[in-house]
Amino acid sequence: MGEFDDGDAVPGIDRDRVTRWLADRVEIAVPLRFDLIEGGRSNLTYAVTDADGRRLVLRRPPLHGVLESAHDMGREHRIISALAGCEVPVPACVGYEPDPAVTGAPFYVMEYVNGVVLRDADAARALTPATRATVGEDLVDVLVALHATDVDAVGLGDLARREAYIERQLRRWHRQLEEGRTRELPLLDEVHDRLAATIPEQGPAGIVHGDYRLDNLIVDPDTGRVTAVLDWELTTLGEPLADLGLLLVYWAQPGDRTIPLLDAPSLVEGFPGRDDLVVRYAAGSGRDVDDVGFFVAFGYWKLACILEGVYTRTRSGAYGDDTAGADQFGQLVVELGERAAEAASMAGR
Repeated sequence: MGEFDDGDAVPGIDRDRVTRWLADRVEIAVPLRFDLIEGGRSNLTYAVTDADGRRLVLRRPPLHGVLESAHDMGREHRIISALAGCEVPVPACVGYEPDPAVTGAPFYVMEYVNGVVLRDADAARALTPATRATVGEDLVDVLVALHATDVDAVGLGDLARREAYIERQLRRWHRQLEEGRTRELPLLDEVHDRLAATIPEQGPAGIVHGDYRLDNLIVDPDTGRVTAVLDWELTTLGEPLADLGLLLVYWAQPGDRTIPLLDAPSLVEGFPGRDDLVVRYAAGSGRDVDDVGFFVAFGYWKLACILEGVYTRTRSGAYGDDTAGADQFGQLVVELGERAAEAASMAGR
């Protein structure tokens, strides 16, 4: 985490106003310490620690470079609040503030959840092989539970349209690619057109997390159980297999070609392979997974579109003055586009 002393300015945080806002809602002991949690390249996440050691988490959009319809804090807060008490583990919410006058942008605060985030192979090695196996199984079971959630019963029935999910997603991400474009990427346009022409039949709509992967989960390091699912900013209603496809994109296994920047924890001994995840998901959900290859291709393409936005915002300083790594993100986008094209050519064979 990026740490700041009590007297330091914290990018994205008005210390006095946020402190007063929190004091109106929860018991806190001042002064507060704000630590920017690294790892995410979309919304900014801060660990908030009071003088007695109580911890909370604050989420807000990037400092600038926010695209329309992206980084909606109110939407993310609504989803987490709706899922409280369901079989899907989420942090308890403290409150949401839509007024940017408090700290420069809308934000929300949630309770801190104990556990570990498996961002890389080193983090995974701290667990036993048996615990890693449990993590792999439980993350699939949590995904099954999410997709089985009755959207109307939890009050999310009007979150989005339920039909034509892939069509809507292709339009959305291609539009954001166009709006944030700073260079020509013809391969992403070609993959978009191929996917649009080969959309499989879509099943009943469920809650689609939109970015379901190991490092968006908090897990108990002793048991391997998922204690919280994080980062709900891309959540909508639609075809649940899109979540499975994207999970497989991130789930590296021995023998894969390496993607830069992704020191995948799933490469460590003990985690199940991609085929094992698909089999467990199919058994738990009862869904036909024959078309999962299309959703893997879509996952690569969508990730490339998202990271092209990260590349653009990193270069512009939207995440602070440190623009190191922008060129690596730019190259990763190209490689993901190539993977998307390869996966799209294999889908349906």
